[in-house]
Amino acid sequence: MTQDMFSRRAILIGGAALLTASPLMTPAQDAGPAIHVMKDPNCGCCSAWIEILENDSFIVTTEASLGTLLMRYKLDNGIPQNMISCHTARVRGYMIEGHVPTADIRRLLDERPDAVGLAVPGMPYGSAGMGPESERDAYVVYLVHRNGTTEPFSRYPAA
Repeated sequence: MTQDMFSRRAILIGGAALLTASPLMTPAQDAGPAIHVMKDPNCGCCSAWIEILENDSFIVTTEASLGTLLMRYKLDNGIPQNMISCHTARVRGYMIEGHVPTADIRRLLDERPDAVGLAVPGMPYGSAGMGPESERDAYVVYLVHRNGTTEPFSRYPAA
């Protein structure tokens, strides 16, 4: 009888421990979209943008790429030359070029347009990963169509 009591007690304690630990497991269940970023390994603003993605629950992987290899990757994946920025990412079949805010990436994934993806050309001050939003320059997030044309997706006024 003592052996049976010990086994039941161990099961009850173990079950209680699992229930107590289950809130610690919820971040994995709430994980956001997986996004793969191609970037210059020495770029600080790329790292700042990646940190913003991670803070918004994106699951980020990175790959170092330089110069013509990175440029070729962008062009081969439908990013027009006039839309190029410093880093390029892929998320659920879409390309993300430059300092695109996470809210726009999430909107793209919700709406699922037939497009290459989104781009913020250049490196506008105050865009995601490029300095404080409170001091940002005005900039536009563009939707890149499969034929290479673009149209505004979101506009961010100067602060």
